[in-house]
Amino acid sequence: MAAWTHGEDGSILGRPSKPKGVTVAGGTCSARDTFAVAWANALEGTGFVAAERAELLDRVGVLADSLVAAAAATPFLPGPIERVGAELVALRFITPEALAVTVRLVGDLLAGAPVLADVQSALACGFVRAVQLRIFREQETLRHAALDARDQAEAARRRSEARFRAMFSDAAIGIGITDTTGRLLEINSAMAEMLELDPEQLHDRNLGDFLHEDDPPELRRYFDEMVSGERDHYRIERRFRKRDGSPLWTNVTVSLVRDETGAPQLLVGMVEDDTERHALSEQLRHQANHDPLTGLGNRALFTERLHAAFAGPNDSRIGLCYLDLDGFKAVNDTLGHVVGDQLLVVIADRLSRLVSAPGRLVARMGGDEFVVLVERTTGIPELTELAEQLLAAVAEPVHVGGHRLTVSASVGIVERAVGTSNPADTMRDADVTLHWAKVDGKNRWACFDPERNAREIARITLSASMPAALERDEFYVDYQPIVRFSDGTLIGAEALVRWAHPEFGRLGPDRFIGLAEETGLIVSLGRWVLTTACRQAAEWARLGGIAPVVSVNLAARQVEEPGVVDDIANVLRDTGLPPTSLQLELTESAIMGTTGEPLGALHKLVDLGVRIAIDDFGTGYSNLAYLRHLPVHALKIAGSFVEGLRADEPDSVDSQIVHALVSLAHTLRLDVVAEGVETRDQADRLTALGCDSAQGWLYAKPGPPEEITRWLR
Repeated sequence: MAAWTHGEDGSILGRPSKPKGVTVAGGTCSARDTFAVAWANALEGTGFVAAERAELLDRVGVLADSLVAAAAATPFLPGPIERVGAELVALRFITPEALAVTVRLVGDLLAGAPVLADVQSALACGFVRAVQLRIFREQETLRHAALDARDQAEAARRRSEARFRAMFSDAAIGIGITDTTGRLLEINSAMAEMLELDPEQLHDRNLGDFLHEDDPPELRRYFDEMVSGERDHYRIERRFRKRDGSPLWTNVTVSLVRDETGAPQLLVGMVEDDTERHALSEQLRHQANHDPLTGLGNRALFTERLHAAFAGPNDSRIGLCYLDLDGFKAVNDTLGHVVGDQLLVVIADRLSRLVSAPGRLVARMGGDEFVVLVERTTGIPELTELAEQLLAAVAEPVHVGGHRLTVSASVGIVERAVGTSNPADTMRDADVTLHWAKVDGKNRWACFDPERNAREIARITLSASMPAALERDEFYVDYQPIVRFSDGTLIGAEALVRWAHPEFGRLGPDRFIGLAEETGLIVSLGRWVLTTACRQAAEWARLGGIAPVVSVNLAARQVEEPGVVDDIANVLRDTGLPPTSLQLELTESAIMGTTGEPLGALHKLVDLGVRIAIDDFGTGYSNLAYLRHLPVHALKIAGSFVEGLRADEPDSVDSQIVHALVSLAHTLRLDVVAEGVETRDQADRLTALGCDSAQGWLYAKPGPPEEITRWLR
């Protein structure tokens, strides 16, 4: 690259010669390089430079050479200088600031030269022309792009409209477009077919004309929210009316279309025919809530209605009649389940016809149980009258399967205010009351009794706590003396178990022995009583003298135990009590029912030396012929006969009965013990009738073993 030379006035003077060096960063360079560096620096300050620094200095240097060469040429030609201006634009220095700094630097470079103005003019002209050309090209590019975009958008719009039209017209689901007043603007053929109308018949009609009149008014709220702009879409289940008035069940999805200002403009609805699914759903719901055999409501439907009734006002009252057929199992077992099912169908039909008033529901709870719900009942009289009608309807003869059947039923009645109870407690009480009706004799109704229920709950509580009570030693034994009439000698003592309950206090055997027999705990409890009594009798025997015979009650369930003889023998051996000092008491009904192994067990016990007595004799139905073959040593006359004895009434009925019992016992060579002797008159009369011994409050109440010990001493 040639160096530049200047005249005395600072202008470029012709052919370049060896330059005078100048000092710049990095070393010494020529005036040309100094100009190029300054020009490049100035241009960098006017905008973004896409090239590297070295590349920019190179290209600016070339432009500087072209500029100086063109300025020094003779004659002066503006074309090359205009190209320098155009090259600046090509380098993307297109801002006014780029032109300004270039003109200023060229002015400094060519200061005083006669062509300065021409150079600056040509430079600016080339720069501006190049900028204009660039702008024109960019505008053309934008114009062509805009035209292409418009053409593409138009084509896309046409394709979109074609697709929408195809989808709208040929869609399998119904589509409707309305304005914000509900006026139908467009309806496709699928929607028209659903309503069984032609699309032309729907155009400009209001959508409300086709809505089902039974739909709840609150469904209108969704439409109002959309036309007010509060909601953009919603999905609900709606009913429309077909041309013939039949309902059309649909799933509707509605979307809002807004105008350019955002205001609601159109509503687009997608309608799916849901009639078949709805019918199937209703069928399944009916099946889920109704008994398949009788067609009555089932437990699920009844529970739903019962909860709904309890959701009503607190002062409203409801009633339940819980009905169960008596002896239905016998029908199934003898005539078969087919006949049993036919019987249930007939009974269910009678109950359904009887309970048909509003606010009433009859449901089958399962098996042969039915329940009638009476909402807003007027009280117990209404329910008892209904129960009588139910019993009468059931009692009518039924002809099924070639058989004429007559059955009865038991009904439990519960009535209460919904504000004071709940569904679970009400059903529990109805079930309990039905059980009472069964226990009381069947073919009757029973009303819920809170006091009786409290007793039943206490009974169940006792039953549940009895096993733990035995482990905690809550049971204890009292003893009541048995005295011989002839000389007043203590000959025995009856062991009577008691329960020191932590909640209910001291309980007699009448409160828990029945429960123990029902639960089977009587076996372990009886063994404990026997062991305790035998151990105590052994202690009395060690005092010397004549030891009393200890009398222990033996339940029928104990006699039926396979190892009862071995158990009793082990107890006697472990306690050291002689078998002859033990008397086992069985009730009249229990001992009369012993046959087979239980009877054999009694004989084995007698062979051991144990005495057997019949307790409460005269209260059952004894087979006297059978009695003489039983291994029995004594009869204990029930206190109910003793209570009526009077010394001044020797021929009273009770006296004659006792006389007969004593005569019978003595004929069978049995000892006779009278129970419940409370007065001297009774004792005298019993003595006169030949009774051998007695026990009762006249002599002593049941008490701790120390009382018997004092008798012996």
